[in-house]
Order: sequence, then structure tokens, then C-alpha cells
Amino acid sequence: MPQTVTPQAAGSVEIRILEAGPGNGVPNNARHPAVLAKGALGGQHDDMAVRALLEANGWGGTWTWRVFDYHHFHPDAFETLAVASGAARLVLGGPQGEDVEVKAGDVAILPPGFGHKQVSATSDFRICGAYPPGQENYAVVRAEQGFSDDTLRQITAVPFPPTDPVWGGDGPLLEALKGSG
Repeated sequence: MPQTVTPQAAGSVEIRILEAGPGNGVPNNARHPAVLAKGALGGQHDDMAVRALLEANGWGGTWTWRVFDYHHFHPDAFETLAVASGAARLVLGGPQGEDVEVKAGDVAILPPGFGHKQVSATSDFRICGAYPPGQENYAVVRAEQGFSDDTLRQITAVPFPPTDPVWGGDGPLLEALKGSG
């Protein structure tokens, strides 16, 4: 029988808000912060079980791998990143962003335009990615490519996710993601 993932009680999970301004080729997002739920999944899980949870909550285009080792962003999609195993150090918000340690059980949502890069990872690091409906065919833009006014318009036009990837419905990750938008 395949493993299933039951998220921790939403009220017991620390949700961090991460904000970064534009610069260094990365626009970030003026309307929505990135959010990070530490320990949302309660620890290490089989990556297929993590992907099944995200898919059950309406997020598709799932994959398991790592985060690219260069600063990049997606101008056309919200992205959730759920750590299935191991640990890594990421920079969130582009070169001007914040170094963040993530480990098995942590889940982040990055809004369109929000920069990210993997700096280091343990050998067992596996992270699962997923996207809201209609956003599965996202573009990858490297920081050195920069961004234009058209990119900023594209970012603001991306529809807000209809469901929380961890808790479903209008869960706490979506509430935090609303930010000033």
C-alpha cells in the first residue's frame, strides 16, 4: 500500500513570510510574498506520497528533483516546493534575497517572479514541485536575463491559486500568500 502524507495541524505550523524587492535581474513580486511552512508535512516522506498530496489538493505538473543552482524565477506561475527528504540551503528572493535552510517536511509557495536558487544540499535531498491548474507549463528565466515591464505585467496577470497545496481549500498558506495583494 502506498504511503500517504497527513499534514501537521495547520495551527501548529510556523508560517514565515519572505519578501524581497526587485533587483539583480529578479523582479520578485510586489503583490505577494513567498511563504514557508516549517515542518508542515511533519518530516521525511516518500516523494511520490508528497506529490500525491499536492495533486489531491489541486496542484499539478508535479516533479521530484532539486532546485536549480542559479538564480531564476517563473514569470507565469505560482510554484510550491515541498521537501520530501534531506535538507538544503536555498536563496529565496534573488541575489538580494534571504538564505533559508529547508529540511524534510518544509513547504514553500513562491509567487510569480520570486527568485530562487539552491546553494547546497545533503545527498538525500529531494524536493517536489507543483503548480496551480493552468500554470504547469511555466517558463524559467535566469537572473542574468533580467526582466522588463512586459515581464512585470505578465507576473501581475497570473491567477491566484484556487487551493492550498498542503491543507486544501483556502488554507493557511493561501492566507499568508495573499500578503498585500
